[in-house]
Amino acid sequence: MGEQVLIIGAGIAGLSTALALGPTGREITILDRDPPPPETSADEAFEQWERKGVGHLRHSHAFLARLHKLIRDNYPDLMKDLLDAGCVEIGFAENIPPKLRHLYKPVPEDDDLTILTSRRTTLELVMRRYVARQPHIHFHTPTRVRGLITERSAGSLRVRGVIAEDDDTGRREIFADIVVDAGGKNSLGIDWLREKGAAINEVAAPAGIVYFTRHYRLRDGVEPPERGDAPGAADMRYIKYGLFPADNRCFSITLAVPETEMEIRRCIVKPETFDAICAEIPGIAKWTAAETSEPKGRVYGMGELVSRWRYMIKDGKPVALNYFPIGDGLIRTNPLYGRGCSFAAVSAHILRDVLEETRDAAERAVKYHAKVDAELRPYYDTMVQQDMAAIRTAKNALDPDYKPGLKARLIGSFVEDGMMTAIRSDMQLMRAFMRGFHMIEHPSLWLKNPWNFAKVLFIWAKGKKRNAAFYPPKLGPGRREMLSKLGLSPTADFERLKTAA
Repeated sequence: MGEQVLIIGAGIAGLSTALALGPTGREITILDRDPPPPETSADEAFEQWERKGVGHLRHSHAFLARLHKLIRDNYPDLMKDLLDAGCVEIGFAENIPPKLRHLYKPVPEDDDLTILTSRRTTLELVMRRYVARQPHIHFHTPTRVRGLITERSAGSLRVRGVIAEDDDTGRREIFADIVVDAGGKNSLGIDWLREKGAAINEVAAPAGIVYFTRHYRLRDGVEPPERGDAPGAADMRYIKYGLFPADNRCFSITLAVPETEMEIRRCIVKPETFDAICAEIPGIAKWTAAETSEPKGRVYGMGELVSRWRYMIKDGKPVALNYFPIGDGLIRTNPLYGRGCSFAAVSAHILRDVLEETRDAAERAVKYHAKVDAELRPYYDTMVQQDMAAIRTAKNALDPDYKPGLKARLIGSFVEDGMMTAIRSDMQLMRAFMRGFHMIEHPSLWLKNPWNFAKVLFIWAKGKKRNAAFYPPKLGPGRREMLSKLGLSPTADFERLKTAA
């Protein structure tokens, strides 16, 4: 008889784990606290499916190229299901700025830079239906996990199953050889292990933003607006914005506001304010115009965004055996980068490989976390560094008298006038940068290449005047102008910070 696997949570992380482990012949049971999806359309799933265990269910989602490639190469039937459901593939060529399009010559590697976008409810609905059709996989829902069943073994806690509860059978024990905790950021598994003496450490860093999303649908007979010079996603320093095409003529807009921007945060949840901000940003104004689309639902907010990395190995030994956290319960990331689903899927497939390599519980734990660290930590560390820089920039933007020092000016110029201008003006650099962003290669590999770095330095040395054609147009109003248009005080947040200090 094969190993019994228990997966806590039927979100993207739990489904990715079932997807990876299903073909190995193990018996897989998935427990989820929420009701199953409606047996109807993607639209009804978006409107009706209640997923209290997934707080970001109705925020913008995309499968980065790494995850798209994983599904394309390993699960072609699932990819067909996703496309048949209306999910949208966006290829590398579609993201090329207009001024570079005449230089584009396709290469085979460009296929690996395709992303998949859709409403989260549609992605999860299609994945769940596909997983449910596979043999040896069983869903129990709605079922709550109330605790872990553990025993001491050679200095580590050995997890033997869970205590579950549902309305039909009440509270019961479910035993398994392997427990995968894909319960998300609100999972209590780590807390339960700590209560039993597991020394689980973690590092955490603020994302520094609050997330706001609204969904729209193109009006009948209206085609999606063509991409112009104004980008569909950019950083205006006091607001980051992104346009996400989705399934079935839907799309969403996400506005990420620094935590320090209290004036904007207080009113952006009002639909009229959210739409007013979008109308001032050229890269998305055409999409949200009344003649192009109609809003579908309210503005969804998401705060308390923290990046977190947990350590399940101490002094070279696992703190828990047969227990594998996956997704936000192990590594939580800033959703702005869109890497959460990819992190979860990559971890799930690492787990599959490790379980096939050895049956020794301690060796499995050590190998799993070592491989996750080697594969994902570079992206996590780069993200945290960028978030810390963005937090400083957002705070400085509140001060009308702030003037950056020489070092800050040089770094800022190298990034914007060197790196970003080089990426926008050179097709090869753009490819290399995108391979890092989409987790196909190490995130810093492109810039560590001596030839690429020399190109960046050369373009930086040319200066703004000679590179003028490769700067984006004005992204939108400056902070003071935008707040004034919204009837807000441009100085209130700075005064508040001064008082608090």
